[in-house]
Amino acid sequence: MYYVGIDLGGTNVAAGIVDGEGRLLAKASVPCPRGAEPIADSIAQAARLAAEKAGVEVSQARSVGLASPGNIDPEGGVVFHAYNLELDHAPLADMVTQRLGLPALLENDANAAALGEFVAGAGMGHKSLVAVTLGTGVGSGAVLEGKLYTGFNYSGMEAGHTVIHRGGRACTCGRKGCWEAYASATGLIRSTREAMEANPHSGLWRLAPTLDQVNGKTPFDAAQAGDAVAQAVLDEYIEDLACGLANLINILQPEVLCIGGGICAQGENLLAPLRSALNREEFTKDSPRRTKLCVAQLGNDAGIIGGAMVPLYR
Repeated sequence: MYYVGIDLGGTNVAAGIVDGEGRLLAKASVPCPRGAEPIADSIAQAARLAAEKAGVEVSQARSVGLASPGNIDPEGGVVFHAYNLELDHAPLADMVTQRLGLPALLENDANAAALGEFVAGAGMGHKSLVAVTLGTGVGSGAVLEGKLYTGFNYSGMEAGHTVIHRGGRACTCGRKGCWEAYASATGLIRSTREAMEANPHSGLWRLAPTLDQVNGKTPFDAAQAGDAVAQAVLDEYIEDLACGLANLINILQPEVLCIGGGICAQGENLLAPLRSALNREEFTKDSPRRTKLCVAQLGNDAGIIGGAMVPLYR
């Protein structure tokens, strides 16, 4: 049995043909337009291209799973709001069904990525996993006891919008001090820029002569070169990131907690201090059974695989 997985992004619509074990057989992508009708057309186009690469017909698939950003209603198959894609109360699942003749299921993109990691990545062989993605924001999803957790209204696991600094930085959600405002790549870049402005002689300026040139790698490179200001930025970032991770572990106690995003390319430069912080912060720090912290394995394929697997794990 085959399943079609779609990962709807701001730049591309990525599609894949996935088997019942979560193996990605083939994938294809096309540019992502704006607006419901053009996006539905592009989803169908990408799905057919992926099927052609896999040597199968789209009609042989059992279903198509759509991993979408924004505020969505998976039960009704409607994207309420995904403003960067110009989707507003769009019945995207029905629109895709009309084009491909397959049942279409809609899921939040962070939830789909978590499911992909559970089935075919960092969570293989385990019963529970939490996935956290550090990008422009902080995305998170969970699979608990073998089922995708979404909450009764499909809005659960918005861990990025839990507060770690009451009255802190303003967040896009309207709250202040959200974990996302500090632990995302955007948050790290902001902290680095603030430190540079306060320390004009820091070595950070040699790596990023203008504030616009700062990226998530900048403070790591500067700290490795011995810059104390950069190291202080990273120390604070690790504490903020670990705070949110410890909260998730203490509440859910998953077998695996994987983190993804470009920052995770730092490997042990990130994981080692994180583990040290969690050794202080976790409630179960003295238990022989503790959550495994690791880097996500599937990269950009996680949403495709997770989207495809939604009918088996929702």
